[in-house]
Amino acid sequence: MSQTPEIRFLDRRTPPRTVTLVVLTGLSAMSMTLFLPSLPRIASYFDAPYALVQLAIAGYMAANAVLQIFIGPLADKFGRRPVLLIGLAIFCLATLGCLFAPTIGVFLFFRTIQAAIVVGLALGRAIVRDMYPADEAAARIGYVTMGMALVPMVAPAFGGWLDETVGWQGPFWMLFILGLLVFALIWADLGETGPQSDRTILAQFAEYPELLRSPRFWGYCMASALSSGAFFAYLGGSPYVAGTVFGLSPTQFGLWTAMPGVGYFMGNFMTGLVAARLGINRMVVLGTTTTALGIAGALAVSYAGYGGPIVFFGGMFFVAWGNGMTMPSATSGMLSVRPHLAGTASGLGGAMMVGFGAALSATAGLVLGPGRDETALMWLMISTAVSGLFVILMVVRRERRLGLGRR
Repeated sequence: MSQTPEIRFLDRRTPPRTVTLVVLTGLSAMSMTLFLPSLPRIASYFDAPYALVQLAIAGYMAANAVLQIFIGPLADKFGRRPVLLIGLAIFCLATLGCLFAPTIGVFLFFRTIQAAIVVGLALGRAIVRDMYPADEAAARIGYVTMGMALVPMVAPAFGGWLDETVGWQGPFWMLFILGLLVFALIWADLGETGPQSDRTILAQFAEYPELLRSPRFWGYCMASALSSGAFFAYLGGSPYVAGTVFGLSPTQFGLWTAMPGVGYFMGNFMTGLVAARLGINRMVVLGTTTTALGIAGALAVSYAGYGGPIVFFGGMFFVAWGNGMTMPSATSGMLSVRPHLAGTASGLGGAMMVGFGAALSATAGLVLGPGRDETALMWLMISTAVSGLFVILMVVRRERRLGLGRR
């Protein structure tokens, strides 16, 4: 839309209010973190090893990555509204499947299907771009992104309380109830914002090779994937570290998990302050360096004999802070490589990042086990963070050779 649209709340003939999109993307973020404190109890309930139960994170993220490849073209072809409503309906049904699963295999299957909620993350920002001119859209997207950053601060603590009060099913009942409420909100408030494309889905996929032939696109994608991979490894391994290594209750674990959420918020805030002056490459270098130094510092203190929750989660604060600087700037870099393919680049880059994160999350479950402490997880994290720093330095070097100037 070329001008600011008329918006009437709970009128599905008009575009949605910004708060509706904040709620939508918030539910998408919550579905990843609300149940984290329940992983040890789920393992006990199904009498399954932690490495297997941890696939509730890795499998979800893998499905998330695959779906991001298809959601954009499907929404362009059939519209934002039907794709969102179908995704939310699938999420609610899959949540019921998790609740009544008789075996760990059935539980993991339905947990993977829950990834359909990624439609909220994938399309929330696209709807903003449909509704507003570029300058105003940037501000509105900032509000939506802020909601995504705030939810992980409180969701694990609330999930831990539900786990201790109701059992491991508590967080999933909450997701089911919220899923129904958000479905009703989207049905009532979200009118169609995107014109349906006359291009086939296959024609849209045909644009991918142009991006995949670009070394700079790969560089930004891998810098993003490796840096965020340290955080995804943390998601996969932190429930085991908190419960088995540190002996924390689910509620205590949820409270400690707020620290990375605050760190990510601070990283986003710093990006907004200085990114325009420093440029995206310097911001990615700064972010990946912060991530690597945060893990290295926590690892050194742990080997010195002073390890514990404050050291481990304090290190994760800086990991998340670094990611808060890296992710927006690396994403901007991906989109700038081929500006005419920005939408395709966003979906493909997001899929690559989350897919790599799923692999690291699963690896975290494998490196932890009897006789292992938090340092095993931190070694995995620091290797990915340092690799991310190396990749972005290679991107900087290539851009200098191409004479692209300061960025």
